[in-house]
Amino acid sequence: MAAYDELEAADIPTRQAAALTGVSRASAARRHAAPAEPAVLPGRVAVEPVNKLSDAERAHVLEVLNSPRFVDQAPLQIYAQLLDEGVYLCSVSTMYRVLRENTQVRDRRRQATHPPRAVPELVATAPRQVYSWDITKLAGPVRGQYFDCYVMIDIYSRYIVGAHVHNAESGPLAVEMMTEVFNVHGVPHVVHADRGTSMTSKTVATLLADLEVTRSHSRPRVSNDNPYSEAWFKTLKYAPVFPERFSSLQAAREFMSEFVDFYNHHHRHLGIGLHTPGDVHYGHAADAQQRRAQTLAAARDQHPTRFTTTTTPKILNLPEASWINQPAAPTSAA
Repeated sequence: MAAYDELEAADIPTRQAAALTGVSRASAARRHAAPAEPAVLPGRVAVEPVNKLSDAERAHVLEVLNSPRFVDQAPLQIYAQLLDEGVYLCSVSTMYRVLRENTQVRDRRRQATHPPRAVPELVATAPRQVYSWDITKLAGPVRGQYFDCYVMIDIYSRYIVGAHVHNAESGPLAVEMMTEVFNVHGVPHVVHADRGTSMTSKTVATLLADLEVTRSHSRPRVSNDNPYSEAWFKTLKYAPVFPERFSSLQAAREFMSEFVDFYNHHHRHLGIGLHTPGDVHYGHAADAQQRRAQTLAAARDQHPTRFTTTTTPKILNLPEASWINQPAAPTSAA
């Protein structure tokens, strides 16, 4: 900046001075235009305003603002009510100043506290141990009309064990789906869902209690606690064949039946070693793994230079377990 000043004093145009020194002309102009600090007059004593409230008066104002009658009201409301009763404490701005001095500008009420919800930690090491279910909306033929699609997934095999489409969401319809699923695929150890009205209904709770199935629920407003259902709904709705709307309930049911059949028996899922959910669910994955290993071994013998390792790629490995909120591994003490 000093070099800029020297060039400017030598009558060098400011544009050239800025180019030579790299100083912005706007910055130099702002510096010159900055107001000078006010001179401090010696011996000047600050005088308090004559209308300032005393400490006792300010304490009384705070006491009134925090009284049970006014603790949940804004200063503007308190000010008006007191005036209607013939009482004047102070101005509204003074009320805010008193509250600000005591760090009470925000809500002054006793805030309700909710105990933290337990994190659901579920593990499945084989099919038919943990089922996850949820309901998603399918757009109907006209705006504002939706069909409810109930979907239950085996979290280990990713197999869709049940998919029903109805006109409404209710506990009895959920029980109907579960009864059919349990009769066909067996009764699981745990059924996990979020906290929707159907998921927490008495009819569902009674069915699971009678079958001695453990109920598990996501924490409120935590979608990650039901990852398998949420991920499958995204797979469904981002599929190229998924229509914008369904012309009827029957059309929605036919589409879901075809899509579920494709997903279960033709879709290679990355989370289960690129097997189909059907192969894993019905125990055919081991044979498929053996055939893949033989194919890779033959290719390795024929083209050894194309392979850098003799092990099977990790993406083809079937996981030992599938988790919902797997706990962190304990760290060893240093």
